[in-house]
Amino acid sequence: MYHRRKAREISLQVLYEIDVLKIDPREAVDLYWESFTAAEEALEPFWDYFCKQKDAKKQVARIFGAPPDARSFSTLLVEGTWRHRREIDKLISGCSEHWSLSRMSKVDRSILRMAVYELLYCDDIPPKVTLNEAIDLGKAYGSENSGSFINGILDALYVKLRGKQIESQGDEREDG
Repeated sequence: MYHRRKAREISLQVLYEIDVLKIDPREAVDLYWESFTAAEEALEPFWDYFCKQKDAKKQVARIFGAPPDARSFSTLLVEGTWRHRREIDKLISGCSEHWSLSRMSKVDRSILRMAVYELLYCDDIPPKVTLNEAIDLGKAYGSENSGSFINGILDALYVKLRGKQIESQGDEREDG
């Protein structure tokens, strides 16, 4: 779904901003959307001049814009990730041998946090989708090795989470 991919990109930007500027998540989300709206309004007089081709406005909006659904999903990701970051950070730390959170790049750390939030709290998103999207974000916005770094940590974490889920299902069967 395009709106979720765009929402993840937006969420990454906002989570990075929160990490760097140490501002409140709600304030960061509002600031992003205020800036986004201001940019759209500033470009409005130039649409006709720059967009003479058929469907050019749609193409430009697809690249630089955000579908309406992206706003609610990105807000959920940012606020949820930040609210649960202590729990999420412990899980990441448990799967990142020789890499403390403070040693990770802020981009990689933000992607990992967001992906772990999705794995834990977004039951409607298949885990493989979450992992693939996080890896793609790492490749697009991180360093040369970010994709494989993120893949390694998330894969290890997913295996742990699946193991715990299977254990708890076994416990439920024994009790029932």
